[in-house]
Amino acid sequence: MPSEYAKTLGGKLRAIRQQQGLSLHGVEEKSKGRWKAVVVGSYERGDRAVTVQKLAELADFYGVPVGELLPGSAKAAAAAAAPPRLILDLEALHHLDAGEAGPLTRYAATIQAQRGDYNGKVLSIRQDDMRTLAVIYDESPTTLTERFISWGVLNPEAKGDVEETTEAAGA
Repeated sequence: MPSEYAKTLGGKLRAIRQQQGLSLHGVEEKSKGRWKAVVVGSYERGDRAVTVQKLAELADFYGVPVGELLPGSAKAAAAAAAPPRLILDLEALHHLDAGEAGPLTRYAATIQAQRGDYNGKVLSIRQDDMRTLAVIYDESPTTLTERFISWGVLNPEAKGDVEETTEAAGA
């Protein structure tokens, strides 16, 4: 009978795998057979004990800090907050010049770590994040939003969302 700890650990493993859009067989294929679907599935159900070494290797495979997989981490719960309307395209971000996009790249990586959000494709940010980034880039939130949209890293709908919030705040 799996312990609650094993079930919780397994749930975190499953959540990370699903965030990355992988099925159990997809994990096996992506890892070129290193991680068997049946083994990963048994870890996720809590039916099979995972060693610290295997957990570290699996965390590395998923590209997440091992601490994100351990039960008791409240970071993953923070990701369940109300969905914001500002969506960063992380794939597009990685194709930008590091000199200009470096602060945004580092900021996005920090948010991912804080939230335990490692899908690697998109990242939702909050209005407060845009205001913070505006300070970092020394621009108004509206101007920075337009820049991010022109770079292709921010959803075009964000323009109206940021303007509405900025006007409401009296900025």
